[in-house]
Amino acid sequence: MTVNAPTWKGNYKDGKRDGPWIGYHYNGEVSEKGTYKEGKHDGPWVTYHNNGQLNYKGTYKNGKSEGPWVKYWSDGQLFGKGDYKNGKKEGPWESYRENGQLWNKGTYKNGEREGPWIDYDKNGTVHENLTGTYKNGVKQ
Repeated sequence: MTVNAPTWKGNYKDGKRDGPWIGYHYNGEVSEKGTYKEGKHDGPWVTYHNNGQLNYKGTYKNGKSEGPWVKYWSDGQLFGKGDYKNGKKEGPWESYRENGQLWNKGTYKNGEREGPWIDYDKNGTVHENLTGTYKNGVKQ
């Protein structure tokens, strides 16, 4: 989830990023911060929108997203939340529109939609083309 940051501060070990790193947006605001281990994201990471609002927050393990993650719109409203396992979405996920309205919710298995999902259009009406039961990411 790397943000385009023009300025980075951190250390290298054996030619790879290692230890704490911080990146800055062009406007000087922090874009992201976290830790690298042998050139890969490792441990807690946060990214920020260029207005300073939190964008993503989660953890990496050996360069892959792992455990709970949350994402926010640039105004601070919740965009989505769920878990990752070995870099892929896993378990229950929910996404919201900028106005706070539920956009969709369901479960992922190995990065693919699995089981019942419900999606809403921008008017709050159930989006029939996307709502239903999924297996391996394919609507049944």
